[in-house]
Amino acid sequence: MIGRIIGLIIAGLIIGALGRLVHPGRDPMPIWLTILIGIAATLIAGLVIGGLLGFILAVVIAAVLVALVGTQYRGRTV
Repeated sequence: MIGRIIGLIIAGLIIGALGRLVHPGRDPMPIWLTILIGIAATLIAGLVIGGLLGFILAVVIAAVLVALVGTQYRGRTV
């Protein structure tokens, strides 16, 4: 159970970072929010499909979520 949670956090970090890289432009979101978005994207993609397609889907979902959530942080200073 603990190993699965740690794996999810690591996968979320990687997926969130890739999602942030795929999304163009400067992003003022904090890193902890990027990790949470990556974890959410990993969960969504894991429920829909697994394997390499799931990984690619998770990156796409993370990029979309980073874009959507990032618009909420445009006027804030980090």
